Amino acid sequence: MKTITAEEIKARLDAGEKLNLLDVREPHEHAEFNIGGTLLPLGNIQTMQIDDIENLRGEEVIVYCRSGNRSGQACMFLEQMGFSNVSNLTGGMLYWQDKISK
Repeated sequence: MKTITAEEIKARLDAGEKLNLLDVREPHEHAEFNIGGTLLPLGNIQTMQIDDIENLRGEEVIVYCRSGNRSGQACMFLEQMGFSNVSNLTGGMLYWQDKISK
């Protein structure tokens, strides 16, 4: 599984790059703070309810959660389902809010 840092994502977003961001947290977490990712809670991925992102199978997908644990699990599931270019945001939204949002 590949990883990506918050700084790398922020630089790419600031450069205007269109990223496929996938938020695997719960809806209330997404509502509190997010960086524009598509919400698809980890439980939905684990039950293979991935129709909303099926079109991204050949694209780069950057997965994030609160701390990086759930998104790591999601990356493994997505890779098992044939997604070949999946990256996990190191440190998740905790790191982002601490280092990037200040």
